[in-house]
Amino acid sequence: MGSRPRPIRSSSLRESSTSQQSQHSDFDSDESYSDKMEGAGSWDVLDWTKFAPKSRSISHDMGEFLYYGEDVKEKGQGVVLVNTDEAGTLLVTNFRILFVREGTRNIIPLGTIPLATIDKFTKLVAKSNPAPRQSDKTPSLRLLQVTGKDMRIIVYGFRPRTEQRRAVFRALGIYTRSAQLWDFYAFTSGSIKVNTSNPKVRLLNEYFRLLGNGSNQASVNTIEDGSFTISNDLWRISGVNTNYALSSTYPFSFIVPKSIRDEEIQQASAFRAKCRLPVITWCDPVKGAVLARSSQPLVGLMMNSRSNVDEKLVAALCTQIPGGKGPRRKLYIADARPRKNALANGAMGGGSESSSNYFQSEIVFFGIDNIHAMRESLSRLRDYVDTHGATSSDGMSSFLRNGGWTWGGGNLSSMSASVSTLGDSGWLIHVQNVLAGSAWIAARVALESASVLVHCSDGWDRTTQLVSLASLLLDPYYRTFKGFQALVEKDWLAFGHPFADRMGMPAGNNNLSLELSRHISASNIPPVSPGRHSQGSPFSSQASASNHQQTSNNASPIFVQFIDCVSQLLRMYPFAFEFSSVFLVDFLDCMLSCRFGNFLCNSEKEREKSGVFDSCGCLWEYLADLRASEGSYHAHCNLFYDAVKHNGPLLPPAAALAPTLWPQFHLRWACPSEAQSGELEAQCRNMAKKFNEMQKAKEVAERKAREITNNVEQLTTELQREKHISNSAMDMAKKASKESASIKRAIQSLGCKVHLSNNGDCALDFSSFPRDTQQRVSPSPSKRNPDGNNGQFDEKSNLSVSISVMSDNDNPSGSVSRPCENLCPLRSREGNCNWPSAGCAQLGSQYIGFKANFEAFDKLSIHDTYFGSG
Repeated sequence: MGSRPRPIRSSSLRESSTSQQSQHSDFDSDESYSDKMEGAGSWDVLDWTKFAPKSRSISHDMGEFLYYGEDVKEKGQGVVLVNTDEAGTLLVTNFRILFVREGTRNIIPLGTIPLATIDKFTKLVAKSNPAPRQSDKTPSLRLLQVTGKDMRIIVYGFRPRTEQRRAVFRALGIYTRSAQLWDFYAFTSGSIKVNTSNPKVRLLNEYFRLLGNGSNQASVNTIEDGSFTISNDLWRISGVNTNYALSSTYPFSFIVPKSIRDEEIQQASAFRAKCRLPVITWCDPVKGAVLARSSQPLVGLMMNSRSNVDEKLVAALCTQIPGGKGPRRKLYIADARPRKNALANGAMGGGSESSSNYFQSEIVFFGIDNIHAMRESLSRLRDYVDTHGATSSDGMSSFLRNGGWTWGGGNLSSMSASVSTLGDSGWLIHVQNVLAGSAWIAARVALESASVLVHCSDGWDRTTQLVSLASLLLDPYYRTFKGFQALVEKDWLAFGHPFADRMGMPAGNNNLSLELSRHISASNIPPVSPGRHSQGSPFSSQASASNHQQTSNNASPIFVQFIDCVSQLLRMYPFAFEFSSVFLVDFLDCMLSCRFGNFLCNSEKEREKSGVFDSCGCLWEYLADLRASEGSYHAHCNLFYDAVKHNGPLLPPAAALAPTLWPQFHLRWACPSEAQSGELEAQCRNMAKKFNEMQKAKEVAERKAREITNNVEQLTTELQREKHISNSAMDMAKKASKESASIKRAIQSLGCKVHLSNNGDCALDFSSFPRDTQQRVSPSPSKRNPDGNNGQFDEKSNLSVSISVMSDNDNPSGSVSRPCENLCPLRSREGNCNWPSAGCAQLGSQYIGFKANFEAFDKLSIHDTYFGSG
C-alpha cells in the first residue's frame, strides 16, 4: 500500500441544500429555451442548436457548488438531461456528477449523483429514422446512460460533433472505480470529520450494556490494557482476537459463554468457514436467552465431520432457564439458506449441522437466496420503476407511451403486465422472506425463551440481516437513534459485512480485482439492462459501453435490502421507532456515496489498517449535526414515536409481513410526486412545531402572569402594611391631640392662657391679682440669659407656650370656679370644701392644686372629665 496521506483538518462543512425543482419545467430562464422541446423521447427531431451553451448562462466559477476538497475533473456544456428534457452544465468531480440547470444556478438533483453510487455507465446511440431525402451524414445522437445503486437511471445527451461525451466518459472511467482506497473523496474531505469516539470504544460500550454493566464506560486505555474482558454470571467478553489472528473478519472482541476458555475458542474456530465461530450478538438480560451467529460448519462432503469443541461451545448457549426446574432451554439452529444450497456447499467442505450432534437443538432452513439473486432482483426492480414510472430515462412519460392515447402506458392488459413484471422482479418476495425469518427468530426468543444460532455460508450477509432485524424486533433500544447506530456498528461493521465487495469498491488491502482496473477494455462490453431499451426504445447500446465490468461478481444490495426491511417495520409500527423514513433514506444515501469512511473496506481490521478512523469523516456525527439544527422537529425524527407504547418486543404476525414498495426510496426518481408519502408527516411536523412554539409562548405568558400576580400580591401586602402604619399613626395623632387638648384644658382650668405658636418661641405670662401687676416669664430655647448662662430649656424645642395668670377681677361673673369639687378626696361628707383648712393653695380666685396633702394629690386619678368646661 502506498504511503498514508496526511489527514486534512478544518471546520466541518454542512452539505449545502439545493432547492427541489420541478422535473417538468420549461426553459423560461432564457428566451431561446422558452418553448418546450418537441417530441419528448423522440430525439430524431431534436434541434441541438437550441441547447448551445450560452456564455452568460453559467459562470466559469463553479466553486459555490463544490464541497470542501472537491475538484472539477471534466466539464460539459449544453448537455441535456434526457429524463426531464432539461439542458445544463455537467461537471465530473472527484466526488460526483454535478448537473446545473442552464440559465440558472440551480442543481438538478436527478442529474447529480455521487460517483460511488454509480453502478454502471454506458454509451448509447439514439435510433434514427432519417427521411428519404435526408443526408446519410446526419450526426447521431450522443447519449450516456448512468445507472445508480439508488434506483435511478440517468441519460445525458451530448451535442454532436463534440468530444464532450468522450471526455466525460473517460473521466468517469478514472474516478468512479478508484485504483486504491486513498483516492476516495472521503480521505480528501477529512475536514468534515468531527472529534468522535473510536468505533472499538463504542462496540465495547454496547457489550457492557448487553452484559448489564452499562454504567461502565470503555476508553482507548481500556482497549490497550485489556481490562475490557469483563463478565456476568453467564457470558464474558473475550479478547482472544485482539490482533485479528483468530479471524480477520471478526471484531477484536466478542461475547462468548463464560464456561468456554480462550484455548477452546481457538480450537472451535477451525471448524467454521473463515474461522467465524459461534459468538453471542444479543442476550436477554432477564431470561438469559441469546442470539448467536457464525458461519457454516465444515462438515465435509459426507456431512459427517464433527468438532467436540464446537459442539461444547454451541451447547453452552443453552443455559438453564431462570427459576425453571426442567431441562435447559432449547436451541434453534437457523440456516438462512435453502436446504439444497446447504447440501451443495458440502462439495466445497461446508454444509449444515446435524441436530443429533448438538445438544437439544433443532435445525431450521429459511430458504433465503444468495447475493447474486438479490443483485439481479434489484436490477429488475430498478428497470421496472424506470419503465412504468411517471418519468423515464428514455425521456418519455407513461402517458406518452403507445401514442399517448390512454393512461398508464397502454391498455388494461399492458397495465396488468406491469404488475406482473413487479412480481417477476422478486424483490418484494426476498424482503418478505428476510422479514419472516427475522420475526420467527424473535418469536422463539421472546415466547419460548430459546436461544437461536444463525448462520448462512460465510455468516456475513444473510446472517447479518437476520440477527440485526431480530435484535431490532426484540430490543427497543435498537429502535432509537443511538441504538440503531450501535446495531449497525456491531452486527454489520464489526462482524465483517464486506461493504467494499458488495458495493464494488476497492478494499483496504489494495489488492484490486480485474473489474476495478482503470483501463478500458474494448472486448469487455456489458449488455444493456435486461428488458430495458428493447423494442420501441429510441436507444441502442454502442460498441464501447463501459470502462469496467457491468457489475462486480460479488456486488449485491444486501445492506440496501436490510434498510428496506427496516422501512417495512417502520410502516407496520409507526410509533415504535424514534427515527423516520427520511432518516433511513438519507442514511442509505450517505452510505452509498462513500462520502464518509464508516462503510469503507470489508472488515474492522482493514479499516484500522487503512487509517479510516483517523482520516475520514464520520457519518454518524454528520447526521447528528443535521438533527441538532432543529431538535426533535427535524425530518429525521419520527413525530409519532412513543417509547412507552412499544417498550417490549415487536412480534408481527405472518399476515402483517406483506411488504410494499418503499416510495421514498424506490419511487423518488421515477415517480417524484407519488413518492411524497412523507408530506403528511411533514405537515404534521410543522403543525406540531407551531403548536410547540405556541405552547412555549403560552408558558412564557403564564410565567409573566404569575410574576405580575406575585408583584400585585407583594404590593397589596405592602399597601396593607402601610395602611396599618397609617392607621396607627392616625390613632396616635388622635390620642396626642386628645392629650394636648386635655393638657390645654388643665392649664386653662388653672386660670392660665395658653398660646401655641409655630415660630419656635415659647412665652409664659403670669398675671398677678392686681390687674396692673403682671409677671411675664418668657423662656426662649433659642436665647441665653443676660449673664451669658444657658437657659434651662432644650435648645431644640419647637413649642412656644404662653401662660397668663389672671386676677380675681378677670372673672366677670365673680364666681369661684372650683373644678376640683367633684374629685377632691378631702371634701367633707356633706360635700363641702374644707378649704382653707385642707391646705389648698389659691391664687386669687383660682385654685391651683393641692398644697397640703401631696400624697392625696399623687393618688388622685385625673380623667378627661376633670378638665371639662362645666
